[in-house]
Amino acid sequence: MYAYFGLLRISTISFRDNFRFILITTLTVGVIKIITYYALKRYRSYLGGNNRRVIIIGSNKSADQLKAFFNKRKDMGYQVLGTFSNYLTDTIKDSFEFLEKEDVDEIYCSIDEVSDDIVNEYVKYADQNYCVLKFIPNSQRIISKRLKTDYYEYLPVLSMPEVSLNSATNRAIKRGFDIVFSLLVIIFLLSWVIPILYLLIKAESRGPLIYSHRRNGINYKEFICYKFRSMRHEHYSDLDQVKKEDSRVTKIGRFMRRTSIDELPQFFNVLFGDMSVVGPRPHMLSYTKDYAKKIDKYNFVFRHSVKPGITGMAQVKGYRGEVENDEDIVNRIKYDIFYIENWSLLLDIKIIINTVFNIIKGQEKAY
Repeated sequence: MYAYFGLLRISTISFRDNFRFILITTLTVGVIKIITYYALKRYRSYLGGNNRRVIIIGSNKSADQLKAFFNKRKDMGYQVLGTFSNYLTDTIKDSFEFLEKEDVDEIYCSIDEVSDDIVNEYVKYADQNYCVLKFIPNSQRIISKRLKTDYYEYLPVLSMPEVSLNSATNRAIKRGFDIVFSLLVIIFLLSWVIPILYLLIKAESRGPLIYSHRRNGINYKEFICYKFRSMRHEHYSDLDQVKKEDSRVTKIGRFMRRTSIDELPQFFNVLFGDMSVVGPRPHMLSYTKDYAKKIDKYNFVFRHSVKPGITGMAQVKGYRGEVENDEDIVNRIKYDIFYIENWSLLLDIKIIINTVFNIIKGQEKAY
């Protein structure tokens, strides 16, 4: 309020009027918040609305205590859909079939009753379905600093840190940025680059201007990815990676690949919603299967929990192009996961700027 007065140079409002306005506003907001709080508690307790649908994995003292707490405190807004344990009729295996059929908001998992492989399956489900995964710990175990601890009465419950791109607001911000940025590139760059490249590409070899190929996108969903054709048309049935001084690449294609111009049509993929400007690079379908065998299953699945990008953190760090050994793909995945866990709009802008600098100075694997 005072910033508003200062900006417009208003000096005719008295101190008494200011104080009265602040007092009335504070009291009004406070009363509304208190009424809303108690109305919501009553709505949850007596009408069963505004509930989070949860399941509990485990049958031990802590899991039973948590279930009793949820059933006792209806005003907290939790609806227990089921309890699964290998010691019960509904086993842990049954829980995955249940998750396929029902919408579940939160999973409470007793870490004493599940193996690491089962935990990874729940983590994968939570990432792909925007579900919250929390752990019911054994009080004698060391609690990881990376896990957030909530208390339900005296029972501690651990949850994985929220990934910023799981937020609906952040996804909307990123999508808005993608639309604006891709439109600017299409209107002010591709509008005159396409006719020029059409003449140059056609002059050197027969075939289409745009090469379309299938890639894995978010949640492994396949989509058609576009690139300017950089190889001779008859060689596109060959799925081998492009190597340095590859004879299949045309002269204009070698220039386009060195400057990443061949990737520009992917801004149409961004506009259509299949890709993002910044994100993990999409792999060809055959490569996805091969790389998945070399990487921890959860980590590889996790990189597919967001839309693939035209550029990404791994690319600006030098892990682009040909995968010569296992270390290349491992480091690429590490940077992809770091990006997903630490996303911000400023990080996207920084990666775009670094990409432009790398194009100007050149990269070792830009071929």
